[in-house]
Amino acid sequence: MRSFAVKVVVNALAIWVATRLVDGVSVSGPDGSRSGAVLAFLVLGSLFGLVNAVVKPVVKVLAFPVYLLTLGLITFVVNALMLELTGWLSAPTSLTLHVDRFWPTAVLAALVVSVVTLVTQTVLRDRRHR
Repeated sequence: MRSFAVKVVVNALAIWVATRLVDGVSVSGPDGSRSGAVLAFLVLGSLFGLVNAVVKPVVKVLAFPVYLLTLGLITFVVNALMLELTGWLSAPTSLTLHVDRFWPTAVLAALVVSVVTLVTQTVLRDRRHR
C-alpha cells in the first residue's frame, strides 16, 4: 500500500512540474484553492499510474518491433500517449489534465514527467537504502 501511495505522489509531482515547465499543459481542479489543486494532482497522479499499469504494458508488447527499430526512442511517444489518455479519461470529471497539442507539447511533457519520475524515484531509493 505504501508503494502505491509513493507512486501516486511521485506521479502527481511529475505532472505538477510538467504543468509549470511546459506551455500548453494545465490542470484544472474543482475550485481555485490550493487544497483543491493538490487534490487534483493526486487524483491525476493515481489515474496516470493506473493508465501506466494497465494500458502501457499492452502497448509496449504490441509495439515491440517499433521499439526495436527506433532503439527505444518511441518510448517518448508512448509516454505522451499515456498523458493524452490520462487527460481524456479525466475530461468528464472536474479534475482535468489538459494538453493542447500532441506534438511537441505532449511529447515534451512526457519527457519532463519521465525525468522527474526518474530523479524522484532515485532519491527515494537512495534514502531507503541508508
